Amino acid sequence: MSLWVLNVLATHPETFLVRFLNYAWNTIYIIIINYVFFEYTLPFIRKKRKNILFKIFLSLLALWLQLMLFSVGLYAWRSIGIQLHIYTELKEFPSMEHAIAYHFPFSLASILFFGIIRHIYNYIKLKQATQQLRIEKQQAELNYLKSQTNPHFLFNTLNNIYSLARDKSDLAPESILRLSKILRFMLYETSGKYIAVEQELKIMSDYIALEKLRYDNSLRINFNHNIEDMKQALPPLLLIPLVENAFKHGVSETRNQPFVDIHLSITKRQLSFFVKNSSEVISGESVVRENIGLANLRRQLELLFTDYSLSVQQQDSVFTATLKINLASHV
Repeated sequence: MSLWVLNVLATHPETFLVRFLNYAWNTIYIIIINYVFFEYTLPFIRKKRKNILFKIFLSLLALWLQLMLFSVGLYAWRSIGIQLHIYTELKEFPSMEHAIAYHFPFSLASILFFGIIRHIYNYIKLKQATQQLRIEKQQAELNYLKSQTNPHFLFNTLNNIYSLARDKSDLAPESILRLSKILRFMLYETSGKYIAVEQELKIMSDYIALEKLRYDNSLRINFNHNIEDMKQALPPLLLIPLVENAFKHGVSETRNQPFVDIHLSITKRQLSFFVKNSSEVISGESVVRENIGLANLRRQLELLFTDYSLSVQQQDSVFTATLKINLASHV
């Protein structure tokens, strides 16, 4: 329609309105007939049938009927418009065959035009569906990883309380109370995509306090932070696996002078998290083996951010985990 209008403005400006109405009338029919072709005729031709000859016959018949609609149908539509005084006959044809031959190329060109538009539309829809499916798949995997993190955390904490109860320690009731607070927080505060940084700090502080109950004064813990905005968003329980790892696989296996150093810094959406802890060196082992907590954390980072780094290092009797995230790179 746009191409026709531009052509009329350039070649027949004096009869623009009349020709515009004619082209609008023809465009209505061409839209309808192409809709029938792409939505009904083509699916009918592509339909699978057991009898090949019968399929070929039906396909040829459908194509012939469609061609009739494109050629004779357009001429008939033009005649209806003339009868209704909508279409103005500016060109006389000596016969119906000449009129069909004149209008038929427009019908064939419209098939190509609508075919390209339909292909582009289907491609965009397919791309959007693929993107949505990828997002849903990643979200499902992320939820699965989170569902693994919580039971893993609970399992390790219950082991700690078990050791206190086995020793008939007076600290066992307090441990259970602290655990209940942590579980309440995990149940009601971490179901969303984000929590405030101050809430993540609170859960870390509670967990550290819970771990302290297992050790005497020989354990040295240094926990500090430098955060620009305590209200900024952070995925829930993202940092706790590194803290848990420091106690579970570091301090608990250290016999002399156990320690944990934790430092969190967030400035201009750049997060830096350092966890250093004492660790017993296994002779002959040079490669750091990652447990479930670290492996899950690494995969969560892959799904959540495009700009991050997580490195772990074992040096002498010290284990160091360094996490850096550009929080603005959240996908």
